[in-house]
Amino acid sequence: MGSIMEELLTLCLAKGLKITAAESCTGGMVAAAMTDLAGSSAIFERGFVTYSNQAKVEMLGVSAETLDKFGAVSEQVVLEMAQGAKNQAKADIAIAISGIAGPGGSDHKPEGRVCFAICRQNKNVAQTIEFTALGRPNVRAAARDHALGLLLNAAIRTQPSQSA
Repeated sequence: MGSIMEELLTLCLAKGLKITAAESCTGGMVAAAMTDLAGSSAIFERGFVTYSNQAKVEMLGVSAETLDKFGAVSEQVVLEMAQGAKNQAKADIAIAISGIAGPGGSDHKPEGRVCFAICRQNKNVAQTIEFTALGRPNVRAAARDHALGLLLNAAIRTQPSQSA
């Protein structure tokens, strides 16, 4: 994970990019990984841990209707989470994560299902990954690592900031 973070930091510094994270099931693990490296404050100013639906609505502007219709673990909700985080933080790239870390889940939303969204330069992409029932710590770690890879890929594809 360290090499991904070093590459992400170097790339974002070179391009003048700012990153933010809106997290649910990872509970701040992406923000913690982002701030593990010295110098990360130049690219990461804030993150949002929005574990409850109410927090998603209040902090990120996720629509209550979207939550009611699709549920918190959905591509529709993570897209709204990412856009809200990007707007609130005035970031160039936002990642959002919501999932079922376990134990438990349902037939409709099984343990290990995690939804991700990246929002950058008017390009919003969501995906769902089925990590399966790896156990809560492993699902959360897998989600964090996947999110960091998505952030690196997004930074590679994002044009330098106008202020860079």
